[in-house]
Amino acid sequence: MSERQNIEWKQSWHDDYLKWICGFANAQGGTIYIGKDDDGNVTHLDNYQKLLEDLPNKIRNAMGIICDVNLQEESGSKYIEIKVQPYSVPVSLRGRYYYRSGSTKMELTGVELNEFLLKKAGKTWDDVIEERASINDIDTNSLEQFIQDGLKYGRMPDVDGLSTFQILEKLNLIEKGQLKRAAIILFAKDPNKFYPSIQVRIGRFVKDSTDLRFHEILEGNLVYLLKEVQAQLNYKFLTKRIEFEGMRRLEKDEYPIVALREMLLNALVHRSYMGAHTQMRVYDDRISLWNVGKLPNELTEADLLKPHSSLPRNPIIAHACFLAGYIDTWGSGTLKIIEACKKEGLPEPVIKEMQGGMEVTMFKLGASEQATQQVTQQVTQQVTQQVTQQVQTLLEAIGTELNRKDLQEKLGLADRENFRANYLQPALELGLVEMTIPDKPKSSKQKYRLTEKGKDLKQTLK
Repeated sequence: MSERQNIEWKQSWHDDYLKWICGFANAQGGTIYIGKDDDGNVTHLDNYQKLLEDLPNKIRNAMGIICDVNLQEESGSKYIEIKVQPYSVPVSLRGRYYYRSGSTKMELTGVELNEFLLKKAGKTWDDVIEERASINDIDTNSLEQFIQDGLKYGRMPDVDGLSTFQILEKLNLIEKGQLKRAAIILFAKDPNKFYPSIQVRIGRFVKDSTDLRFHEILEGNLVYLLKEVQAQLNYKFLTKRIEFEGMRRLEKDEYPIVALREMLLNALVHRSYMGAHTQMRVYDDRISLWNVGKLPNELTEADLLKPHSSLPRNPIIAHACFLAGYIDTWGSGTLKIIEACKKEGLPEPVIKEMQGGMEVTMFKLGASEQATQQVTQQVTQQVTQQVTQQVQTLLEAIGTELNRKDLQEKLGLADRENFRANYLQPALELGLVEMTIPDKPKSSKQKYRLTEKGKDLKQTLK
C-alpha cells in the first residue's frame, strides 16, 4: 500500500499534521498512519497510549469533527491509524481551509477558497442569485442572437412565444424569480456594473510584452464579446496573408478561425469571474490569450493535449453555451485548437498554466523556431518566480537520478520532514522533478530526477 490520494504516513506525531486531517475531511477522506516511515515500514510508537487519549480531543477541539483513532500492531510494533471521513460541509483549522489534492496538502485562499465554499454548499459561482439584478438588465438583442445561434445546431429548447423571463427560466438562469450570475455574464446590458472584470483587452505588441503599439478594451456580455473580439481582431489587429493559385489572388487568415474562436470561448466560459480581465496579446509572429482561473485539481497541462473529461468551472454558463452550439461538453476545446493549427501547417500551440490562470499561444505560419523557443523561455521565467530558494537549491543538486537519502546528504539536510516539505514536495508539485517509479511513490528503490521542465529551469537559473 503506497502513499496516495487518501493515504499518508508519518513517523511520529506533530500538531501540524492536523492540516492533513483537515485536507482529508474537505476532500475525499483518507487515513493517516502515525508510526510508519516514508517506505511504509512500521517504526513503533513509544507514546502510543498518550496519543490514543490526546488525538481525538485535539481533532475535535481544533476542527469540530470526529475521527476514528485506532491502535494497530505489526510484528510487535505499535502504530496508530487515524481514519478521516469526507465532510459535506467545509472544515477549517483555526480559520484556515486545507484540501487534499493527489498526494499533497494545499491551503485554499482567495478565489480557490471561494469556489470551494460554494461547492460545499452545492453551488458554483455562476449558479448564485444576483440580487442586485432585474429582468430590465437583460439585453434582449443578445438573447435573440443566442437563440438564433442555438437553432442552427438543433440543441435549443422550444422557446417560441415565450417571454424573456420564461426563456431565461427554461435555460436554468433564474431561481426563485431572480437572475443568476450566469444570466448576467451571458446577456446583461452592462455586466461590468455587477462584476468589474468583464473585459477583453487586446494589445498589439512589437518584439516583447513591454513594447505596446496600441490596444482596445472591449466590455459586454459573453454573446457580445464572442462576436466583437473576433471583429476587432480582423479589423485592426490581424492581416490576411496572400497566396496565389495561378493568376487568382487568395487571402487567407493568419490564424485558423476555429482555433481563435476556441481560444476565446475557453477564456470566456471557463475563466474565474472573480479575478482580472481577459488579456489578448498580438505580436508580429504569434498571438496569446490569458484568462484568470487555474485548472481543476483533477486536470493537468498534459491532460489538455489529449482527450479528457469536461470539468467546467461555470457549468451553468457552459450548458447555455452548449445549447447555443458555441461549445461541446467533451473537453475537446484545446484539442480543436491543436488540430486546427496542425491542419494549417502552423507550429504547435503552447498551452500553459501560469500566474493563476491559463494561457494559449499560437504561432504564425513561418514563425521561426527561435520565436517558439522565446515564448517557452518566457513561460519558464514566469515559473521561476514561483520557485522558492529551497527548490532552486534542489534543482542544482540533482545531476543524475538520486534517492532521498543521497539528496539529503548532498544538500546537508538532516531533517527528513524539512527536506520533504520544503524541497522535494514543492518541486514535484511544480513538475520540475519526477519519480523514477511513479506508480510506487514510497518504494525503497525510489529515485528522483529532473523533468524536461526542470532541466530548462535549471539552465535558466544558471
